[in-house]
This record gives sequence, C-alpha cells and structure tokens, in this order.
Amino acid sequence: MPKIITIARQFGSGGREVGRRLAEKLGYAYYDNEIINELMKSTSYSKEYIEEVSEKDPVPLFPIRYGSTLNPSPDPGVSMAIEVLSAQAKIIREMALKSDCVIIGRAADYLLRDLKPYRIFVYASDESRLARTLAREQGGKTEKQLKKDMKAVDKKRRKYYRFVTGKDWDNWENYDLCLNTSNADIKSLVDWLAHLFA
Repeated sequence: MPKIITIARQFGSGGREVGRRLAEKLGYAYYDNEIINELMKSTSYSKEYIEEVSEKDPVPLFPIRYGSTLNPSPDPGVSMAIEVLSAQAKIIREMALKSDCVIIGRAADYLLRDLKPYRIFVYASDESRLARTLAREQGGKTEKQLKKDMKAVDKKRRKYYRFVTGKDWDNWENYDLCLNTSNADIKSLVDWLAHLFA
C-alpha cells in the first residue's frame, strides 16, 4: 500500500511549502491544485466554483459524511456542493492509491482514514504567519487587510473541515504531528521531517 502524508495548515504557516518540499525530498507525488484540475475534467463546474467548494465554503447544512444519496436535499446549492465534494473524495482516493504521495488540505486525512495516512497539521504564530504572508504579497494589500485574510481563510478551512468530517479542524487529536513553523526555515525543517519517513 502506498505511503500517504496529508497536510492541513493554517493560512500563512508555510504548510503548502512544507508539503511540496517534503514530497520532493522523499520522491513522492504531490497533490494540491492537481485535485482541482482533475475535478474540472470530471464535472461541469467552473474552476472558481470548484475552488470555493473544494476546500473553503461548502453549504453548511449537513455533513457530507452522511451522503447525499441517503438524504437528498431539495436545495440545488447543497446538491451541487455534494456533487463536487463527492467527486473530489473519489479523485483524492484514486490519486492516493497510485503511489506514495503528499496531499494538501481538503480533509484528506479524514477521507483516507481507512488507508492510515500520516496526518500533519502545520501552524505558526500570528506574527510569523503575517511576516510570511507579507513577504509573498504582490497585490499591494496592507498589513491590516492581510490579517483579515488570514482570519477569513482559516475560518473557511475550519468550516469546510467541520462540514466534511464533523470534527474540529485545529484539534490536535485529529493529527499524528502538529508542526510549528514560527520563524522557522522551512527547508531545514523539512530536512528534519523527512527522516520520519526514510
């Protein structure tokens, strides 16, 4: 069975970079936006809609884990969200079974729980996340706007995770390792982390 590493992360924590570098270091496949691309091929929805539903803001009426076929909703918004999330869950599983891999976000830790993935949660202090976000900011946003973005994105991720799993996204009990990247050099951190999987 392939080795699977899932990474959930706070906005600005460097979790995506941790995942990408870890996959490169280990020679694993890396799945993030690739999931969106596959969803676009298998559904008729726009990239913008898929991105909004697939990790950020699903319709918060009932958890997907109960399944739309058991309790179909008359609300077309819920039905569309369920269709996208169900297709995404199928794609994530197909990708995970192909080879050793690192999967970013999308509640993959829960969706693949029967495959026993190694579950990592990446977090950092607000100051460190803001500094990292400011360093890569190219749209001219102010520090105040970026702080607002950090809170908004984490709120959406929390909401999404609750929708899919019925659990709290930032509860350490859901993960095998919680990694604090505050003021850390990601490359050095990944060099250390890779030894866990060697």
